[in-house]
Amino acid sequence: MQSRDSIRVLVVDDSALMRKLIPQLIEHDRSIHVVGTAMDGDFALRKIEELKPDVITLDLAMPRMNGMDTLKQIMRDCPTPVVVVSAHSTDGARATFKALHMGAFDFVAKPVDVLSSGMNEIGDELIAKIRAAVNSPVLHRPFPSGREVSIAKRPKSAVRTPASAVVAIGVSTGGPNSLEYMLSQLPAEFSGALVVVQHMPPGFTGAFAKRLNECCRLDVKEAQSGDLLSAGQVLLCPGDRHVRVRRMPIGDVAVLSDDAKVNGHRPSVDVLFRSVAAEFAQGAVGVLMTGMGEDGAEGLGAMKAAGAMTIAQDEASSVVFGMPRAAIERGYAQRVLPLESIANTLLAHCGEIRPQGKEPLSVRNTGQM
Repeated sequence: MQSRDSIRVLVVDDSALMRKLIPQLIEHDRSIHVVGTAMDGDFALRKIEELKPDVITLDLAMPRMNGMDTLKQIMRDCPTPVVVVSAHSTDGARATFKALHMGAFDFVAKPVDVLSSGMNEIGDELIAKIRAAVNSPVLHRPFPSGREVSIAKRPKSAVRTPASAVVAIGVSTGGPNSLEYMLSQLPAEFSGALVVVQHMPPGFTGAFAKRLNECCRLDVKEAQSGDLLSAGQVLLCPGDRHVRVRRMPIGDVAVLSDDAKVNGHRPSVDVLFRSVAAEFAQGAVGVLMTGMGEDGAEGLGAMKAAGAMTIAQDEASSVVFGMPRAAIERGYAQRVLPLESIANTLLAHCGEIRPQGKEPLSVRNTGQM
C-alpha cells in the first residue's frame, strides 16, 4: 500500500519498453510510487489532471503531442517538477537544454543500449533527481525575454588577453539555468578567466557550451587540453573528463584527464578546485553553486586555505542546496550569496586582483632564456 509520504510519479514515454523499465528502476526506492504511465503528451495531460503526480518523467521525442509541447502546457496549467529522460544524441541534447530553459527540473540521459547495465546506473540517478525535484523550492527561474537574440548578435572578440584572476565554478543539479543566468550578467570585458565543472554526461556539454555562447557576452567553449585561460572566456569541462589548470611556459592552460571518478563524479569539482588552489592561490575565486551531494566542498576549503576568495550560492536561490550547504557548514565559504549577486561580486573582485600563486614556469626555470 502507498504510504502518505510517498512520491507519486507519472512516467511519460512513447516506448513501451521504457514505460516498463523506468517504473521497475525507480520503485526500487520504496518512497517512490509510479501512479501511472502515458505514451504521449495527450494521454499525459489527461493523467496529470486525474492522478495529480508529484513528479513527472518526460520523454521529449513522442508522436502526436511531443515532449516540448507537453512541457509547455504542464508549466502553464499545472506546474509540476519534470525530469526529462533524454535521448543521447546531438538533437536530444539541444532539445534537453530548451526543455530546461522552459522549466524542466533536470534531465537523465538514456543509455544508447537500454537493455544494457547502463539502465541500472540511470535508475539510481533518476531516483536521486526525483527525490531532489519533489523537495526543491525552485521549479524554474524566469529569464528576460529577447535576451538570447540581442546577445547572440554581439560580435565576439578574437583577441585573447591574460586574465586578472581565475574563476573556478562548480555546479550540478539545477545548474544549466542558474549558470546561464549568472554568466549572462557578466560583460564581454570581464577580466577573469572562468573554468566550469557542470556534472553532465558526455555528448551534452558541447551542446550546453554552444547554448551558453549564444546567451552570454562572454566567449564560451567546451574545454580542450591546452586551451589558454584568457580574460572574458569560459571553458566548460567536457562530460566524463576531469579538468585541471596549470601554469606553463606558454601561459596558463586547462588540462583534461581520464583519471578515476572523485566523489562519484567525472568531471569532479574537487579536482578543478584543488588544482586552482595549488596553481593560483590568491589569484583565484571559487564559486560553488546549486547541486546534489558534496562534490566541491573540500576543494573550496583548499582554495580558501590557499588565500583564494570563496563563494557559495545561498539556499533560497539554489535549486538543490546540497553542494553549497556542505561547504558552508564546514566554514569554507567566505561569502554566501543569492544567484542574482554572484556576477556583481565577481566583477568587483576580479578587477582588484592579479594572479599571485606560483610564478609561471618560464620565470621559475632560470636556466632558460
